Amino acid sequence: MIDLFKKIYNKENDVRTFFSPGRVNLIGEHTDYNGGNVFPCALSFGTYGAIALRDDKTVNMYSKNFDEFGVISFNLEKLENEEIHNWANYPKGVISVLINKGYKIDKGFDMVVYGDIPNGAGLSSSASIELLMGVMLDNIFNLNINRIDLVKYCQEAENEFIGVNCGIMDQFAIGMGKEKNAILLDCNTLNYSYANIDLKDEVIIIANTNKRRGLADSKYNERRSECETALKELQTKLNINSLGELSEKEFENNKYLITNPINIKRARHAVYENQRTLKAVEALKENNIEKFGELMIASHNSLKDDYEVTGKELDTLVELALNHKATIGSRMTGAGFGGCTVSIVKKDMKDDFIKEVGEKYKDIIGYKADFYIANIGNGTCELG
Repeated sequence: MIDLFKKIYNKENDVRTFFSPGRVNLIGEHTDYNGGNVFPCALSFGTYGAIALRDDKTVNMYSKNFDEFGVISFNLEKLENEEIHNWANYPKGVISVLINKGYKIDKGFDMVVYGDIPNGAGLSSSASIELLMGVMLDNIFNLNINRIDLVKYCQEAENEFIGVNCGIMDQFAIGMGKEKNAILLDCNTLNYSYANIDLKDEVIIIANTNKRRGLADSKYNERRSECETALKELQTKLNINSLGELSEKEFENNKYLITNPINIKRARHAVYENQRTLKAVEALKENNIEKFGELMIASHNSLKDDYEVTGKELDTLVELALNHKATIGSRMTGAGFGGCTVSIVKKDMKDDFIKEVGEKYKDIIGYKADFYIANIGNGTCELG
């Protein structure tokens, strides 16, 4: 990163380097904005950054991943979402939110970034660069921001500055990640606990469909709206603030209040997926990895049938994974309509799994999937 910084800006003094991971959600999908629980972990790959302060108010940003945009420059006194600034709007949004919160960011800076998260894979490259920017600013300006507050500010940047109505899971997992642990997070209260994932004989494999998630953002807002409508109808009788507060039995006893059958399906997914997540954490505590795998499979089926956010590529990858004798559980992860699956696979057969599932996927879909053995890493931090 320092070499890249020197190449772009022709200086290397006072350069500091940082890392911000990607994340994968092991179970608990489309529950975060429904007040439910999620179970993500930070990954060992992510976004690297190098930064050095300037003496003026100019900010220069360069991404090796988006070389075609060159160095993107703007002034701290004019922080607006500009289409021509493309990827740089994400870190720019974080700067804007922090200044609006009263933090003193009174100098510009030069910055380079490089990420090894596959773009469009649903492993949260946007939240990764948001936390990277937040932690960089926190450190170089000695802002002493509470980490959970910083997580919230980064979510606010994506909601308000970028205009994507995301829940808090991505930013939380990336900002609060801990090596060899997943995080059980209640998105309603932000209560969280770490759960050790000690896979001795298994590995987590992420498979990228390599289908860009073109529908994901529009369908995300549609699903969110459908769940909000269902909640409002349930609230005519029930004293609840979110779907995540309901047990399966409470939902079944009151689903007649929801007038649209499509919205019943959407709400059922939110309620049952939340309960599956709690059961999955208990299964891990009991070291019952088979039970965890069964819950992953049930999660995928619900996302396919009730929430309808999977699609041919994701369904094919999961089906092929489940047909392989090494697989304990598999499901789509992320927003859907492309992106990735996550599977728990017996370690001694991981190479055969990748080869066989990869070959069959290419035969069926016509292009290849990429596979990553996921190590669970720490959250965003300064390097060195």
